[in-house]
Amino acid sequence: MTALARETGLARDTLYKALSGKGNPSFGTILKVMHALGIKLQPRTAARP
Repeated sequence: MTALARETGLARDTLYKALSGKGNPSFGTILKVMHALGIKLQPRTAARP
């Protein structure tokens, strides 16, 4: 968690709260964590029923 906090620029306690089961992270926080973990978000159209 320390390395993730350093990579994202967010405090460790902020990450623990945001990523807990009761957390409610902002989209910006999720994007920072994804970027730090090397995960890319690619939107695509949903299949229509």
